[in-house]
Order: sequence, then structure tokens, then C-alpha cells
Amino acid sequence: MYDPKSLCADEFIDDGEIRETLAYADANKDNIELIDSILEKARPRRTDKGTFCTGLTHREASVLLACDIPEKVQQMYDLAEEIKKAFYGNRIVMFAPLYLSNYCVNGCLYCPYHMKNKHIARKKLTQEEVAKEVIALQDMGHKRLAIEAGEDPVNNPIEYILDCINTIYSIKHKNGAIRRVNVNIAATTVENYRKLKDAGIGTYILFQETYHKESYLKLHPTGPKHDYNYHTEAMDRAMEGGIDDVGLGVLFGLELYRYEFAGLLMHAEHLEAVHGVGPHTISVPRVKRADDIDPSQFDNGISDEIFAKICALIRIAVPYTGMIISTRESQAVREKVIRLGVSQISGASRTSVGGYTDEDRPHDTEQFDVSDQRTLDEVVCWLMDMGYIPSFCTACYREGRTGDRFMSLCKSGQIQNCCHPNALMTLKEFLMDYASQHTREIGDKLIEKEIDNIPSPKVREIVIKNLKEIAEGSRDFRF
Repeated sequence: MYDPKSLCADEFIDDGEIRETLAYADANKDNIELIDSILEKARPRRTDKGTFCTGLTHREASVLLACDIPEKVQQMYDLAEEIKKAFYGNRIVMFAPLYLSNYCVNGCLYCPYHMKNKHIARKKLTQEEVAKEVIALQDMGHKRLAIEAGEDPVNNPIEYILDCINTIYSIKHKNGAIRRVNVNIAATTVENYRKLKDAGIGTYILFQETYHKESYLKLHPTGPKHDYNYHTEAMDRAMEGGIDDVGLGVLFGLELYRYEFAGLLMHAEHLEAVHGVGPHTISVPRVKRADDIDPSQFDNGISDEIFAKICALIRIAVPYTGMIISTRESQAVREKVIRLGVSQISGASRTSVGGYTDEDRPHDTEQFDVSDQRTLDEVVCWLMDMGYIPSFCTACYREGRTGDRFMSLCKSGQIQNCCHPNALMTLKEFLMDYASQHTREIGDKLIEKEIDNIPSPKVREIVIKNLKEIAEGSRDFRF
């Protein structure tokens, strides 16, 4: 029985509800009147107190996903872009993954780290090696990391993860500092989530991989991850442990995309219903080639066009939630979906353990092939050429604006007086400390132009003053 307020995965991700939703979507995919009413419901409303969106239910969004009328699909894209601009402006938050260990006891069929893969090199970073990786990332200009590790109670216990977080935060190199560590590790206990919270993490990220329980059990034949309910209920335990920023995601290509899309939105609805705040981020990875993994094994791959449509509809359905796309995707794909709703991207990523300290990109311990292999400077320059502000901001986390407090800021429209100025100031830091001459010239022109888009005259005045101080050597200003 479907119940979004239930704490049981089989009830808040109810197979029967998803199947009924897909049948309803098929029956109404050409219902112009209904489609128009759904699009109208999702449209931003501007009031004296800011801009607001109601979002969409999983069933409403599924109708739009099923609709393939070209005119209506274009309206979906236009609406997604409008919502993106209303709540995130033209900022794109930058981050990088940091792989700590590829030891893993699970048997996941889509991941090269699975236990039966005997020819992949197994590696676990020492704290000294973690420090070297952090310095290499700081030398690129990164301020925000997402740490990754396989599930292995012996090699990667929670104590090891906590030690790594402490090491990462402790490294100050030249003007470099990692100001936010997000964590992507296996489902764990409330007690361990409390430890992660106490360690000062940002967002706890855990991909569901697939919401189709039967497929999930087949894709995870062995290991702790085989327990579908324990894995799916992890976000509730994380929130019980005090972590109020959590990130969802599915691995598109494992199961039929419409099923996954509905399940993903149902999970977001569940978090909102139980905890009063939905996911902080949603990630949209697709199955990619890797050591021992051939994506053609999975017959549910989606085209770039369907992928773009999914991104647009996630933005429409959950307008206040950040959306992440990694270097799994090509430059061309990333360019398209950034416009449609993506608000965070990785840059210069290496998905191998210890990959950042090697001059040449290592491939022997990669979790997946990286499609976009440009440097961070190149990615930053590319974004600015398209009119976006690459943001290295971590202020909301450091000022305690997480969970419902961040959502309140976003909904009130104050994001333009807070996140926009912070983006400009952190971009200026990057330009001064790490950028090439060409990138710096483009960035300075962009900052000069974007200062005028800060609504508050008082905030604008402070930003101008801070930018001058950054140019003279000061760092880490924030609102």
C-alpha cells in the first residue's frame, strides 16, 4: 500500500503505485488539456515575498515524460529553463570527486569495484596520500569535494572515513582550502550518520541505482547492498542522525527510465512528507563503460534526448533541489542539460584512487570512463563563455543554511542577494590564484557585468569592496 509518510521502503516506493502511474501517463500522454494544466501548475509565481513554485507530483511529472508532442516538449524545456533561472540564476557550482578506496565486498553487476573482479588493482589511500590528493585538488582551485569509497567494513570502516574527512579539512596549502566535504558512501547506521554530521560533512549522497526492487536484487546479488530496504531507507536514518542535506540519484540505464523517474520523485516526496524537506540534490548518472563493465549488458540505455528531457522534468518537478551532472557525460551533453536545470557539475574529475597526484590520468582503478577530460581552468572558461558564473561557494553550509533553512532562502528569492554575490567572490579567488591569463580576462569582464545583477544596493557595495580586497590578497568573504 502506497504511503509517502511510511518509513518502510516497500510503502513509500510502492511498485503498484508506480505501475498505476505509468499506466495513467500512457493513457494521458496526448491529453493536451491535462498537459497544459500540469505545465501551468508548475509555472513560477511571483509575489511580494519572492518567487514560488508548487512543483509536480510523481504522477503529473510522469505524464509529461510520456508526452512526446514536439510542441509540448519544447514548452517543458522552456519552463525548466525559466525555473532554473528563477532559483539558481546563472550560477554553476563546481566540485570534484575524491576516491579514497576501491575495496568493496559487494557484488554489484554494473560496478568494476565488485568483489569478484580479481584483475582490478585494489588501493586504499593512507592519510599521507589523502593529503597529497587534497593539495593537488587545491592547486587546481577546488573548494568542494565529494569523497567516495567502496563498502568494506574491514578496509573502509567509518573510522577511516572520519580520519579522511579530518585530514581533508586540515590541509591548508598556499591559498587553498577544502571548505566542504560531501560524502558518498554505503548505507550505514544512525550512529554512524551522527559521526559524519559531527565531522562537519556537507551533503550525504547515496544513489539508489534502481528503484525496481526485483531488478535491484538481481543487480546486487551479494554483499550488504543486497538489502534493498536497508539501502532505500538510508536517507531516513541519515536525517535521524542530524544530516539535513541529503542527495538522491539513480543510475539510468539499469531499468526502464520511466519507472526510475517515478521512483526518484516518490523518494523526494517521501522525504518532504516525513522530514519537511526534500533532497538537497539529485544526481543523474548513466551507466558508462569501465573495467569489467560493458554498458551494452544493460538493455535500458537512454538517448541523449531522453536524458535531457528527464533533467528538464526533474527541474520542473522539484524546483528547489540542486541537480548534479558529472564528467560521465560529454561536453555537448553537459552543455545542453546545464541550461535545462543542472546546477552543479564536476570538473577535471579523476575516478581512480589516487588519481590526482599522477601527472597522466590513471585508468587501472577507475570506477567509470570519464567523457569530459578537460582541466578545471578549461571548464571554468567554457562556462563563462556561455554566460554562466562558475561558483566555488560553500557559504550556506558554513553559515548553517542547510536543510529547510536553505530551502527557505531559495524560495524567498534572497538567493540573488546571497549566492550570487558569493559566486562572484569565489570566482574572483579562482581567477587570482589558479586561472590562466585568458580565463582571468574573461572572468573579470563577467564579474564586472554580473555585479549589476545584485538586487540590493548595500550588498552590491559590499561585494565591490570585497572584490578589491581579494585582488589585493584577502580571501574567504561570504554572505
